[in-house]
Amino acid sequence: MDIRQLQYLVEVARLRSFTKAAEALFITQPTISKTIRQMEEELGIVLFAREGRSITLTDAGRIIVDRAQEILNSFQSLSGELDDLRNLKRGHIRIGLPPMVGSSFFPKVMGQFHSSYPDITIRLFEDGSKKVEIDVEEGSLDLGVVVLPTTEGGFEVFPFVEEKLNLLLPPSHRLAQSSEISLEELQEEYFLIFREDFALHDRIIKECQGAGFQPKIIYESSQWDLISQMVAAGLGIALLPETICREMDPDRVRIVPMTVPVIPWNLGIIWKKDRYLSFAAREWIRLARTVLQQEKK
Repeated sequence: MDIRQLQYLVEVARLRSFTKAAEALFITQPTISKTIRQMEEELGIVLFAREGRSITLTDAGRIIVDRAQEILNSFQSLSGELDDLRNLKRGHIRIGLPPMVGSSFFPKVMGQFHSSYPDITIRLFEDGSKKVEIDVEEGSLDLGVVVLPTTEGGFEVFPFVEEKLNLLLPPSHRLAQSSEISLEELQEEYFLIFREDFALHDRIIKECQGAGFQPKIIYESSQWDLISQMVAAGLGIALLPETICREMDPDRVRIVPMTVPVIPWNLGIIWKKDRYLSFAAREWIRLARTVLQQEKK
């Protein structure tokens, strides 16, 4: 059993699909299927239970995958350290960014980093904050941007945004001329919110429950611009961060501050404690700190 086989196994387990794993690894499906079959024969166990096109890990498979992930993490740390010694400023970084965050805060960081390190490649993965946090925890991302606080304690964190949520209303709404609004006033409204893999999904529901009601959710999306367009069309209301609200056309939507309660929207860059972080990733974090702190002044 070698590293390549362990990589195939972990990817199939992560994606729960031979086809998707083959695509992610840029190999053919027969190759990955043959490799898993050879591993099962070598170990004398069944790794995946197959039901039609669906596959799930067996109990034995789950144990093997857990150990395989530990081995791969150790191997990646060793490879990363050796690569830094050999190449110094070469490498690649895997960064997770929620869709609403990237265009607002990081174009300048990306531009300056590429100018300084043109041979370092960056792969951006756009997912909700909760998914980004999980992927950083599991090691499939080097670092990510998430809504704070994190649910896990094993991260290094650089906080860089402290904002709050504002209310978006169509111009014809009964509350559109209000100077401020309490959440309790919205219990009869229809909510447009982010999907459940976004931290704001759970936070908005929790805040509404704290105000004494269950929000009436009529649509969930991963795109803030689509949410704002639906508000403008009069389909419902939305709670969005101040940064995003500044992008809105005041003729199409009304922005009203939320005061009771004030719902915070704080962002931070996270990376895993006690895990090797490549030169490229460390340098990206250093530059991001510098640029984002300058922009706050």
